[in-house]
Amino acid sequence: MVMQRLRFSTGRHQPTRLGRFLILLALGTTTCAGAAASAPLPPHTKIRLSVVQWMPTKGVYEQWGSIGGDLTVSDAGTVSVPVLGSVAVGDLDDDGLAAEIGKRLKEKIGLVDAPATTVQVLEYPPVYVVGDVSRPGEYKFSSGLTVLQALALGGGEFRAPLALEGAGEVTRLAGALKELDDSITRSSAKIVRLEAEMAGAASVDFSRQPDKAEPFAAAVYNQEQVIFEARANAVDRKAKSFAELRDLLNEEIGVLEQKTKSTDENIKSIQQQVDSTAMLVAKGAVVATRQGEVERALRSYQDTRLDISTAIMRARQSISQTTRDLQALYDERKTEVASELQSERAALVQLKVKRETSQRLLLDSLSSLGGVASGDGKPLLTFVIVRRENGTANEISASETTTLMPGDVVKVTRPSLQTAKPVEQVSSITGADQASR
Repeated sequence: MVMQRLRFSTGRHQPTRLGRFLILLALGTTTCAGAAASAPLPPHTKIRLSVVQWMPTKGVYEQWGSIGGDLTVSDAGTVSVPVLGSVAVGDLDDDGLAAEIGKRLKEKIGLVDAPATTVQVLEYPPVYVVGDVSRPGEYKFSSGLTVLQALALGGGEFRAPLALEGAGEVTRLAGALKELDDSITRSSAKIVRLEAEMAGAASVDFSRQPDKAEPFAAAVYNQEQVIFEARANAVDRKAKSFAELRDLLNEEIGVLEQKTKSTDENIKSIQQQVDSTAMLVAKGAVVATRQGEVERALRSYQDTRLDISTAIMRARQSISQTTRDLQALYDERKTEVASELQSERAALVQLKVKRETSQRLLLDSLSSLGGVASGDGKPLLTFVIVRRENGTANEISASETTTLMPGDVVKVTRPSLQTAKPVEQVSSITGADQASR
């Protein structure tokens, strides 16, 4: 047997407290990072066995290098130790296994005192994550590892590329559905406003709209009310302008008629002068040139009379045109409103068809997603731990907070989509649109 000597004392006494500390330090009794203290050693656990004995006659510690070394717990729960052969681990932890080996070495070799034996855990067997995870496989065990942490090591819940695309499609369709709902609200409000304009109402009544209390709908209704008032004011200003022009033309006709009366009296007076002048010329009382002057004055008044009559006819023609323009203003306005109303009603029908189509597509996309959502929208996963105990593999139901043991197999299962209720999942998105129907 090859022996290594650690000389630090020349006496023949048992080691001092410092000596014992140095022995432990030399043997590397500090366990590896992540090892669970005082835990059983399951199969495939890698350990390091160190055996030393105090030699009082020599005053040194001698390490039994040929017995110690790196060992692995077998599937049967044993370790193969030189000299001793197979040693059952059972439920022993590192300290218990070290004591058992020391005891058996004492009995085997016939020592007075058992040698100082230490067992250092180098590496526990890995845990395995399988099932509906992104990266199934084996992962290094660490003390306190939970099921949720193991799920994270496995990359989280498995999502197929089609499922990811489906999730993006659901998001897009949900946004499109919201946009269509807003467009339906705006179109419905515009139709109510156009119907009020067709009826010649003084204001628009949105009190019958069921969503009038919603901020977006209220803002749309306020905008439509402003548009209604602005358009009504524009028509009123044009109508008032036509009415004022017609009144002005009527006043002008009145003035021209007064001038006509005055001109008729002048013509009558000049006609009398023409008649009397002609009699005097016939008698030779006045010269003929006087008669010509009076006749010219008569013709001038007659021409003025004709101009006034023409002006009156033109003013009456302008009044008729103004009346027609005023009526045309209302007719054109009604025609424009009727055309807008017809187009908007057709657009509203199309929007509702698009909304129904988008809602159906959204429900289909939700149905095609590979997952079931709980009430709060989180995926429901079930966890089962497969653990070997006394040579038998047992299945244990677990939760996210369950602590794992070395060698455990975590089975992650996502429930079948057949139990999902996509209509309930999207109810908050596709609520009843009573106002637009």
